Amino acid sequence: MVSVTALWLPILLSAVFVFIVSSIIHMVLSYHESDFAKISKEDEVRGALGKFMIPPGDYMIPRAQNQKEMNSPEFIAKMNEGPVVIMTVLKNGPMAIGESLIQWFAYSIVVGIFAAYITGQAVKPGAHYLEVFQFAGCMAFAGYSLALLQNSIWFKRGWSATFKSMADGLVYALVTAGTFGWLWP
Repeated sequence: MVSVTALWLPILLSAVFVFIVSSIIHMVLSYHESDFAKISKEDEVRGALGKFMIPPGDYMIPRAQNQKEMNSPEFIAKMNEGPVVIMTVLKNGPMAIGESLIQWFAYSIVVGIFAAYITGQAVKPGAHYLEVFQFAGCMAFAGYSLALLQNSIWFKRGWSATFKSMADGLVYALVTAGTFGWLWP
């Protein structure tokens, strides 16, 4: 067994490497540009929504208050009439990329901690690189990718965007696994 504290270096370095790789993926490669479609008559839709000054948050239209209302003929008619919308409203102005980058780095550390814990429980000190790689990579893939499926299942996020993000997660998992394999005690 290897303790998580003994793996602080691969945890931090894998987070740094994932941060760098994800920056390259999102700033250099362009395959995520199609993740969000442009709505027709965007300016008209923005104007219509803008007058309501909707605060930042997650919303659903129409939105039932409870299960009873969801089964009512009136709510079912609204759903059939449409539009049916799930949306996230952000704060006006440029995106606060710095805050998101800090959160992303912290998240990468958390994934590394879980990968360290599981791998440390399963793999002995001095283990072969590939054994460490398998456990750390599998755990990191779970951390970076598997929960993304819920957004397509329940909130109808486009499957192509989800699969592209999961492919990114596989790359991050491989980087994490390689770092752990390289620095395993």
